[in-house]
Amino acid sequence: MDVIQKQYKLEPNRRITQLVTIFILCLLFGWSLSAIEFEQLTTNGFTIAKNILVGMVQPDLSLLVNVTTSGVPYLLIETMAIAFLGTIVGSILAIPLAFLSASNIVPKPIAYVVRFLLILIRTIPAIVYGLMFIRVTGPGPFAGVLTMSLVSIGMLSKLYVDVIEDLDISILESMESIGCTTLEKIRFGLLPQLLASFLSIVIYRFDMNLRDATVLGLVGAGGIGAPLIFAMNAYRWSEVGSILIGLILLILIVEYMSNKIRTKLVRG
Repeated sequence: MDVIQKQYKLEPNRRITQLVTIFILCLLFGWSLSAIEFEQLTTNGFTIAKNILVGMVQPDLSLLVNVTTSGVPYLLIETMAIAFLGTIVGSILAIPLAFLSASNIVPKPIAYVVRFLLILIRTIPAIVYGLMFIRVTGPGPFAGVLTMSLVSIGMLSKLYVDVIEDLDISILESMESIGCTTLEKIRFGLLPQLLASFLSIVIYRFDMNLRDATVLGLVGAGGIGAPLIFAMNAYRWSEVGSILIGLILLILIVEYMSNKIRTKLVRG
């Protein structure tokens, strides 16, 4: 018991540090609360919130079963197609960038340059890319696909690199000793080991892209976002409710299936 007490006394006293940290966090929290303006919560705002809830409870069922291009099912499929195609393109383009930024595969100067490029790509939000591509290609799904592809490259490359650098590189040393080139080491030594982890990461990114594709639709990059904002601006709350219900169901189904697939890939 005496040994334990002596050891306890030898431990550094972190109480002051903890109190200072708590004090700083409280100050930051209080400062953040200053951004909330309760004066903006008018009676009209509460009425709109009530109408949105009523629209979800009493949706326009004709939109949910409408199979034309203006129906919710078609718009959801278009949104999912934008997210899927953008994820596929981004995941393929991210592979060479990931290997070029892995310091255990290529020389460190090259890895640092490519990593800096990927950081720049990740810095810009998806909606900003969407607005830029809309100016280039015009509004529509193509702008959404380009945006999803570029945004996916930044994140997927970073996650790919984490997997690559955690690998046991003894197999690479063995292949190098028999004269294999860098491409051969990647093709036959790394990709078979990385495939399951890469697919799991791609599925995770697809979940994120599905949500981002909805937001991009708000600025005209295709998908269900545009009809949603049009319905809200026109105060057609039953249509808003139908679109939100469709989105919720789609995201729940995709997330359930992706979690099952990712678990299967990781655990084998």
